[in-house]
Amino acid sequence: MSDPLNPADLWPMPPGAVAQQAEPQRWVWAAMEPAERRMRMRELATWVAWLRTTFELHNVVTHCWYRHSAVVEHLTALYAGWTRTYAGEQQPGRELAEADWINTLHAFTPRLQLAACATGTHQEPPMTVPAPAGVAEDFELHLTLSDATSAPAVHPAAAELSRREAELNAPL
Repeated sequence: MSDPLNPADLWPMPPGAVAQQAEPQRWVWAAMEPAERRMRMRELATWVAWLRTTFELHNVVTHCWYRHSAVVEHLTALYAGWTRTYAGEQQPGRELAEADWINTLHAFTPRLQLAACATGTHQEPPMTVPAPAGVAEDFELHLTLSDATSAPAVHPAAAELSRREAELNAPL
């Protein structure tokens, strides 16, 4: 039985995986089959419970975090980074990997907060505004006619490179 307060018990193992993986599997929710998605969501929930307790984020990460896709994606990224940092092999130049992960956690903290749900009552995310009629056609027209997408390639430093080359090849 796994211990939710023991981070070593939280290592991600996809269904049918061999016990020793060279690198943790990437988490792409839409690419998972429903059974795997449910299993991994439970795994993420166990880790989120550990995270909320260990880092005292119970007032930051609301109990309904799993109902908010943006928060799920941020927590997934934090979890994947956490597994690579704490359970992966130490790589040269990554002596402060754990401190870097903690800094990343604190940088993500504002994105984990849901003001609408902070009182303990879940509020559904705002409805997605449907795209107006013709927006796809307008987008394609923009791709075809806009200077930003149809102008010939010019490197921003081309003029400077030409000037330097002219200096080097200047007659004596």
